[in-house]
Amino acid sequence: MDIGKTNVSINKAINAQEVAVKEKHARTCILGTHHEKGAQTFWSVVNRLPLSSNAVLCWKFCHVFHKLLRDGHPTVLQDSIRYKNELSDMSRMWGHLSEGYGKLSCTYLKLLITKMEFHSKNPRFPGNLQMTDRQLEETGENDVNNFFQLTVEMFDYLECELNLFQAVFSSLDMSRSVSVTAAGQCRLAPLIQVILDSSHLYDYTVKLLFKLHSCLPADTLQGHRDRFHEQFKKLKELFYISSNLQYFKRLIQIPQLPENPPNFLRASALSEHVSPVVVIPLESTSPDSEPVVETDELVEMDPSSQQNLFENKFDDLFGSTGPTDPFNFNNQNGMSKDERDKLIDQLYKEIAALKDELASFKAESKRLILQLRGRINELEAELAEQQHLKQQALDENEFVKAELEEVKKKQDVTEKAQRSLTEIERKAQANEQRYTKLKEKYTELVQNHADLLRKNAEVMKQMTLFRQTQEDMEQMKKELEETVQQLKDSMEQKEQEQTHKLDALQEKLQSRNAEVLSLKSTHEDSKQTSTVMASTIESLASEKTALSQAVDEKESTLTLLRGELEQAKEALTAEKDSTNRTVEGLQNQLNEKESHEQALEKQLLDEQFALLRSAVEEAEGIIQDALNRLEDPLHFGCTSSADYLITRAQATQDSLSRLQNGHTKYLADKKDASPLLQSVTLFTHLMSDTIVQGSATSHMVPMEQADNLLDACKRCGSDVLSYFSNLKDSTTLSIADCTKVRESLNQINAIAEELRPKGRDIKQKELGDLVEQEMCSTSAAVEAATARIEEMLNKSRAGDTGAKLEVNARILESCTGLMHAIKVLVLSSKDLQRDIVESGRGAASQKEFYAKNSRWTEGLISASKAVGWGATVLVDAADLVVQGKGKFEELMVCSHEIAASTAQLVAASKVKADKDNCNLGRLREASKGVNEATAKVVASTKSGKSQIEEKDTMDFSSMTLTQIKRQEMDSQVHVLELESQLQKERERLGGLRKKHYELAGVSEGWDEDTK
Repeated sequence: MDIGKTNVSINKAINAQEVAVKEKHARTCILGTHHEKGAQTFWSVVNRLPLSSNAVLCWKFCHVFHKLLRDGHPTVLQDSIRYKNELSDMSRMWGHLSEGYGKLSCTYLKLLITKMEFHSKNPRFPGNLQMTDRQLEETGENDVNNFFQLTVEMFDYLECELNLFQAVFSSLDMSRSVSVTAAGQCRLAPLIQVILDSSHLYDYTVKLLFKLHSCLPADTLQGHRDRFHEQFKKLKELFYISSNLQYFKRLIQIPQLPENPPNFLRASALSEHVSPVVVIPLESTSPDSEPVVETDELVEMDPSSQQNLFENKFDDLFGSTGPTDPFNFNNQNGMSKDERDKLIDQLYKEIAALKDELASFKAESKRLILQLRGRINELEAELAEQQHLKQQALDENEFVKAELEEVKKKQDVTEKAQRSLTEIERKAQANEQRYTKLKEKYTELVQNHADLLRKNAEVMKQMTLFRQTQEDMEQMKKELEETVQQLKDSMEQKEQEQTHKLDALQEKLQSRNAEVLSLKSTHEDSKQTSTVMASTIESLASEKTALSQAVDEKESTLTLLRGELEQAKEALTAEKDSTNRTVEGLQNQLNEKESHEQALEKQLLDEQFALLRSAVEEAEGIIQDALNRLEDPLHFGCTSSADYLITRAQATQDSLSRLQNGHTKYLADKKDASPLLQSVTLFTHLMSDTIVQGSATSHMVPMEQADNLLDACKRCGSDVLSYFSNLKDSTTLSIADCTKVRESLNQINAIAEELRPKGRDIKQKELGDLVEQEMCSTSAAVEAATARIEEMLNKSRAGDTGAKLEVNARILESCTGLMHAIKVLVLSSKDLQRDIVESGRGAASQKEFYAKNSRWTEGLISASKAVGWGATVLVDAADLVVQGKGKFEELMVCSHEIAASTAQLVAASKVKADKDNCNLGRLREASKGVNEATAKVVASTKSGKSQIEEKDTMDFSSMTLTQIKRQEMDSQVHVLELESQLQKERERLGGLRKKHYELAGVSEGWDEDTK
């Protein structure tokens, strides 16, 4: 098959028309893959198609590609798998659209990617999924794990098929007959391939599930059954809807699924399962098929071929001839002669019938040959006529091409403008989207910050309550200690009193015992001397009786005292026990308070750390977003300066110091994390801004420096993320170190310092003095220009007369008015600059303020130089015009140039001014005066030029037609020459302006910003 024919068929099948793909073109593409044994030609043609810009084109590509994967050569999958990433990217791109062919293309591309992945993992499955039960059994290799995984992959595959089904039906208005419209058929045509795949996938899934249920428990396969039931309902409904569409009725016979899904818990239900069969009628019934007549086979048959045909038919009826004679009836066992005669007669009749049929066949063939030859002659005549018409069309085409060239030249300018406008609109849209995203991110950050502040306030409130509770506990603890001490003192005092009483009673008892002993000794002495003191005994006996009574009384008293002592001891013991119980209760309450206090403290520490972790996680998201923005194509258009990057980096370093101090304070006292939270939030925002500004600055510098700056920003972001990961982990919180982050910031700052403009190397004193010098020199140049114009005006009045005097006077007076307006503007600019310096310098000097705002100062210097130079050039041009040696155009150009210079001075002066400053109003009025004076100079120059130049009256009355035609051609040639010269001069002017811009950039330090 010709490759060119295949290319044409591919381009015809995949086009931007919203009609279904014609079957003959798709069939040619499929045959082409079998002819070349691959899909290289298909992909070479498809890669040149704008699939990412036309959704209909992408949809029809998916349809053709699906057909190739099903019916094409087996190597189509290997040739196509390399384009899977491109198809995935295209799917994500179309996924941003929520309706139309974009959404459909996204879903279809996902299906095709899933199909390629499925066949790559399971190479035994052909593209059309047609397999026998034995082949399906062999794919699992007798391993239940393989069958389990294969079932999951089939579920995913069928899910993608159903998603495409639902997406197509949801995009159509089913209340109308959409299947008979070209747009509806364009969307419905790919579903034929989906129906074919879905029927096989459903059948294989049912058989695999029965296989799994015979090997695994039912509970293990509950998820498989639930997923199958869900897909069964969807597929049954979609098959039913599809079978009722008129479009499918003539192209495919869709099977109907059973009313209820199979019961996998009953093994015998497998015999009840009927595989769904999709029937496609013959291709001749397709509306896209075309009859094909093979004229090479319609040739006249010679007698030998007729004999061969007859012999073949005879062999088909009675069997092939052997080496023996077929009519040797003697070899026919058990056959009589009459029977052989009947058989011979029957054979002769059949031969005669076959001859008649052959004759009719020959006649029909000759008739068809004659008809075809006549048709060939007609086609040759039509071909000759078409060739004649083709020649005429070629001639007309040449003429149209000539006209088209002229139209194309005119359209080039329009197309360039249109492309620039489209590019500007695209950039504006991208900037708007970026602004919207940044605004949403900023709103989210503000909301998160507010939530963190609210949480911090709640924690601080809980801290205050906890501290108040702690103070109450300490106060209660002190009171309990004082109470316990008082009880101890009272107990000790009572114990001492009881001890004193006991000692006194013991002393009395001892004294009584001594008296008794002394009485007993006296009684013994009286017995020994009884003889001597008999009379005394009687008296002593009475005393003894009295003393015995006294002793008994004393003993009873002692017994009473001992009982009181025992009672006092028992009361003291009971009081000690109650006191001890009270002390133990108070001690338990104190311990409970202390444990509650410790729990509250632990809860507080946990909440503080949770706040810190949430803040650090949010900070990681912000830093990661900044790093992702470095790779965002929309960010490539953002630019920044090295000075602004330095300010951001310095502010980030200061916030890093605060973060380090907050970290130290938090490690010292983990009850209060507010300083660390505040410093983390501030550092995160500044660090994110530094990374983004570093990337934006890299877009304005050379490649090598840009790569170094981007690497430094990425390294800094990685160090910050590593530091934050240590901060949010309690195990590594104490060892978190920000030294690497500081080193990365120092590297960014050093690179930015290298990128600063050279003009920033001017010393502070030189820069401040240079501003004053340039402003003074500008005023002096304007004064000198005014004096020269007055001098020229006096000379003109003395030496010129008539129209020339009038023109020179008018021009010089307008130039004088312009110089006065410029003088007023310069004075107003000085006053405004003085106010700006006084309001913004603070405690610094005027020169230090100019040095601090070096970019603004350099703008003032440049503007002042331009004004002074413009005034000088204007006076020189006016002098030449007055002397008759100059050109009026030069004077007008000088006027416009000095107006632009004064506008630059006004812009540079008011960029830092307060909008309510009165000197700013005077500066604006002076600027208006300069513009009006410039307009007067231009107007007076134009009127003087028209008054001085002579206007010749053109008389064509004496010319003939030929002379006028000749003059007309000469004028056209002159016009073309002048237009060519004008174009060259404009190009030269553009080059000069570009070079002037480059030189001005070098002098102002722009080259360092853009490298």
